[in-house]
Amino acid sequence: MKILLSNDDGVYARGIRVLADALKDIAEIIIVAPDRNRSGASNSLTLEHPLRVNEIAPGTFSVQGTPTDCVHFALNELLRDDLPELVLSGINHGANLGDDVLYSGTVAAAMEGHFLGVQSIAFSLVGETHFNTAAQIARELVLQHIRSPIPTNRLLNVNIPDVPYEHVAGTLVTRLGARHHAETMIRQKDPRGHDIFWLGPPGKEQDAGEGTDFYTVDHGYVSLTPLQVDLTAHESIIRMTDWLKG
Repeated sequence: MKILLSNDDGVYARGIRVLADALKDIAEIIIVAPDRNRSGASNSLTLEHPLRVNEIAPGTFSVQGTPTDCVHFALNELLRDDLPELVLSGINHGANLGDDVLYSGTVAAAMEGHFLGVQSIAFSLVGETHFNTAAQIARELVLQHIRSPIPTNRLLNVNIPDVPYEHVAGTLVTRLGARHHAETMIRQKDPRGHDIFWLGPPGKEQDAGEGTDFYTVDHGYVSLTPLQVDLTAHESIIRMTDWLKG
């Protein structure tokens, strides 16, 4: 089989290298990833200048663009005549839990694969140490998909606890939790005395009870969350229709 790998940490990031190594004996691996860290890029596309693509090693392409650009280019140009069976994004250097998925370039890369009709999975390590654990979990899920294809037309968001593989308690299907609002922005001065602003840290967990991705990872399990792209609030359609009628 053929697997496309991308990420938001950049083509030279440890996570994507470890993921490629874990899968290279069971699939042909094509890597198309940003030329630098593009964390937080979400689903942004580059529209005001062309994409520059360099093949930095056989089957490995560096793109001057966003994670979404990378997967869009790979599936619509590079591999359009021989599409991969899977698009995998990651392994991200850090969690993508709860509200994080709205901002995550890792999830966005997988979402672009999903938009374009290829089964896609985003992988994130909730830490920056045990990448081999995350790679082993990814390998197991890929092998399970080969044996028995994923039964839903859903994008999967997988978060792996940052522990040795033997300490992983198992894998559970979860729902997204939620955070409080991000903390206040950090205001500083540049060397010329002008105000500059940094985003504050993410908010604390707000909805993190049993069944959420937050709770699951905190208790040593891998969290697997099926995501849907339809953002319509279907339960509000009738009420909004009545409201418009006055």
